[in-house]
Amino acid sequence: MSISQPYRSTPIFDEKRLPAGLRQKHDTKDGVWGLIRVLEGRLMLTVLDPPSEKTLSPESPGVVSPQQLHFVTPLGAMRMQVDFYHEPPPA
Repeated sequence: MSISQPYRSTPIFDEKRLPAGLRQKHDTKDGVWGLIRVLEGRLMLTVLDPPSEKTLSPESPGVVSPQQLHFVTPLGAMRMQVDFYHEPPPA
């Protein structure tokens, strides 16, 4: 059985360079899953449908399903990256 690999990844962002687009309501395209990996610190993932919040950390990544509205909020100093998959990621 092969392990799923991301087809694309964002640059690594810190709390100062996190793009406004990720801090505001947005979604992934149809057929695209996002795996939010926190490399250092903590990040709040807010999903709008169904409503939920999850604190992400290096030990606890976040998965965003295709077309799921969400945004992220840094909780202090942090570094994070998003990997994109064409199937549910190994999280």
